[in-house]
Parts: sequence; structure tokens; C-alpha cells
Amino acid sequence: MSRVATMLLAGTSLALFICQPALAQDALPQAGDSYFTAAEADLAARLATPQITGAAKNVIIMVGDGMSIATNTAARILDGQKRGVDGESNNLALDTFPYVALSKTYSHDGQVSDSAPTATAMVTGVKTRNDVLGVNQTVAVGDCAAALAGEVTSIFAMAEAAGKATGVISTARITHATPAATYSHTPVRDWESDKEISAEGKAAGCKDIADQLVNWPEGDGFEVAMGGGRAYFLPAEMKDPEDTEKTGRRTDTRDLTAEWTAKSNNNVFVFDKAGFDAVDLASGAKVLGLFDMSHMEYEADRAKDAAGEPSLAEMTTMAIDRLAQNETGYLLMIEGGRIDHAHHAGNAQRALEDTLAFDAAVKAVLEKTNREDTLVVVTADHSHTMTINGYPKRGNPIFGTVVNVDDEVELAGDGKPYTTLSYANGPGAYFPPVGKDEDKTKAQPAGVRPDLTDVDTTTIDYLQPATVPMASETHAGDDVAIYAWGPFAHLFHGTVEENYIYHVLSHASGLGKKQ
Repeated sequence: MSRVATMLLAGTSLALFICQPALAQDALPQAGDSYFTAAEADLAARLATPQITGAAKNVIIMVGDGMSIATNTAARILDGQKRGVDGESNNLALDTFPYVALSKTYSHDGQVSDSAPTATAMVTGVKTRNDVLGVNQTVAVGDCAAALAGEVTSIFAMAEAAGKATGVISTARITHATPAATYSHTPVRDWESDKEISAEGKAAGCKDIADQLVNWPEGDGFEVAMGGGRAYFLPAEMKDPEDTEKTGRRTDTRDLTAEWTAKSNNNVFVFDKAGFDAVDLASGAKVLGLFDMSHMEYEADRAKDAAGEPSLAEMTTMAIDRLAQNETGYLLMIEGGRIDHAHHAGNAQRALEDTLAFDAAVKAVLEKTNREDTLVVVTADHSHTMTINGYPKRGNPIFGTVVNVDDEVELAGDGKPYTTLSYANGPGAYFPPVGKDEDKTKAQPAGVRPDLTDVDTTTIDYLQPATVPMASETHAGDDVAIYAWGPFAHLFHGTVEENYIYHVLSHASGLGKKQ
């Protein structure tokens, strides 16, 4: 065909296309479909969402430790099923955030990271090595001298320098990796009390993480610090105030809780729900709350705690009420720390219950803050290996075995049922499941999968099946979600490096402005 003929044909086709009448949205056969109209309404709401570019007076970063995207999805379904509504189309509080991005969570030296470098990335803007906190990537694990020379500054220190109030709360030990990144510098994340520091570390001048919290030199220190980990603040010869059969861990005879209260008449230390409820925020109290000797209880077990523990949402509400007294603004970290621990145990139900408790804290934040002046960022530090698999019908119990859309129990290649939730590795690969210190030889031989026909997989202590046998399930290297709301939240879109989070927090708050 000649070039002229080709051009004539193309022109004719274009003319015919232009002459076709446009098909209006409301004339489409699916226009009245409920899925179609719901998506139209969602689009309209997003088109009307303004970008807020005024400075963020307040910044709240919320970290669901180990809260993978699969964890979010499964928790959303569980929440709906617990409330008797459709779980798959349900929305958690974090699902209502207008801006979402993906975060790449690898560390400087790890394809899959632990919580120390990931938290450091989020609050300092640099990636570092696995197992170190608040130091740069030149610091080798255990090298105290290098750590002292390689410290990096947290945005929490910057907030204190600017006269803002600061707070950190967690359901894990307050000296654990994620909360500790806000205030500590150490070449070993496990140096939570002086007992754990090596002789070389002590000789070189490194301080334990609990000491660094109580004696944080930035500004006037934290207004609020709450979580678990009481043993790391108490001397070994001192009995625990809640359980007198237990004692502290410290070998230096120091009682850091007493050191905290001695700093000011306004400083208070609480260790149970009664003490928490009695805190007088109007007095300007600076609160150290340590509600367990180690980590706080899983949400599923919290009601069984003898002395009582506040929920993460209750701690969140108190923290915001206290920090908001500062007219200059505040910076707050909130961690749902036990999502991660339940995943490590291969216990999806406890992980998801803690995810819902974390989401309740998200809801509390949204109710207590103003979108115009408060940037809220919700994310995870890393992923886990839990998956949602098979072809279960809609509404199938999230902890159950797979029943398909034809209401038939799905069978695997070995002729046995399988659960919707499972792990790539972990203790669930052993049957019966065995703990970290138990004899693995008593477990069922590798490669033989249990028949779940008569097994209740919905009980709280059930461990989901795993493929690779490991005493503790591992982290995973896939990206995690970032949800954002408030000033400059629109800067979270696409796929970003985890340390990018710090830079948005810094920009939005103005703390990182060059002089």
C-alpha cells in the first residue's frame, strides 16, 4: 500500500472514530451496579481531597511492628467478621488515609532487616546495619568506640531542640529496638540494661538503652514514655512492685525509675492500670509508665494481667492529651510492638488481635488530632512471612480451613485440608508444635503434614502451618505500606526508601530547615 493510500485510510478511520457519540457513564449497563457506584463515590471523594501544605505543628509516627500488607488485609477481614459485617470490603481506620506509598525495608547490610536499622532509618534519615541503633552504617555490631563516633541525630532530638514536646509509647519493652531508635545510640540493640553490655563496651564508655532513656540529654526530655521493660530499669536486688517473686536485671544497683522521679516534682512513675488512671495531666506530669517486667501482654491476654495494663489506644489518648499542652507542638511515636512477636511465634490470631488494637490507637489519633496541623504517618518497619492463600469463599472464617465458593472443603495435593493463613517458616512446621527450647525430635517427621479435618484451627493458641521448620518465624523482605494524613501527606506516593519517611517528617514539621 502506498504512503498516500495509508494516510487516506488512517484519516478516514480517525474521522469515523471522532463521529461516534460518546457513551455517558450513566448509560453503561453496569451504571447501577453497587460496586460501580461505590467506586464512583470513592473517586469523587479522592478528587475533592485537598493537599495540605501548611507546616505540621505536630507529627505522629505510628509503627505496627511486623505489620505486613497481608497482616493488614487479614486484620481487616477479622475485624469485619468479629463485628458481623462483610470482612473483605470492611475498612480499618488506617484504610481511610488518603495517601499511601510502599516502603523498601532492606538495611545497609541486610536484604531482610531487623527492627533496629528500620526504626533508625525512619527517625534519622539514613539506613544502617542490622542490630545497631542510632548510628550510621560505618559502625560494626559491637564496636562501641565506632558507635560513639558514628552517632546520628533523631528527629525527636531535633524536636526537643525546637522546644516541642516529645513522647514514645509501645506495647513492647520501651527499650526495644523501635522505640529505642527515638533516643538511643548503641552498636548492639540488645544492650537494654547494663547487664547486657559487654566488658569491652563498658570500658569504651557505651551506656545501656534504659539509662539513655532516663538520662536523655535532649531539651527537657520526654514528656511521656510508656511501654514494658520494667526489669531493665530496676536493680537485680530489688523486687518487682507488681510481682515480688521477680527482681530487676541491673547489676549497677541503680533504680532508674527513682532517678526519673528525682529529676522533677512533676515526674511520675507508674506500673499498673490504677497508677495510669491516677496520673494528673493537669499538673504537667512527665510520665514514665512501665507496665510489665518485659513486654506488655498480647491484646488477647491483656485482661488476664493481675495488675492491669492500659490498652495502646488508652496510652495514645493520654500521650496526646499531655503533649498537646505544649503550644509549640509535639512529636510522638506509637508502636504496636507485639504484632511482630506473635508472628515470630507463628500465632496469627494473636498477631491480628494486636493489629486491631493498633488500629484502635490509629482511630484514637484521628479523633484527637486536627488534619490541618498534624501529620500522621502509619507504617510498618518490616514484613513477616504470613500469607493469605488458597481460594476461600467470601466470608470464610479467616482462621479456618479453606472452603471454596462451591462450599466444598479444599484439599491439598496430599488429600488434606489446609488453612487460609500460613507461614513460610516457623514453629508451625512441627507437629505437634514445639517451643524454642523443646526437643524437636518429638515432633512429627519433616514432610508429613497433619490432617486438619478434626482440628480446631480457630483457637487462640493454634499455630498456623509453616513450610520451613524454625523455632521462631522470621521477618520477610517484601515492601510494607505507608499511610499518611495531614500536612504534606501527599508526599507519600509510589515506592520509596524507608529512610525517606524521616525526610517527609522533617520537611512537613520544618525541623529540617537549613539555617
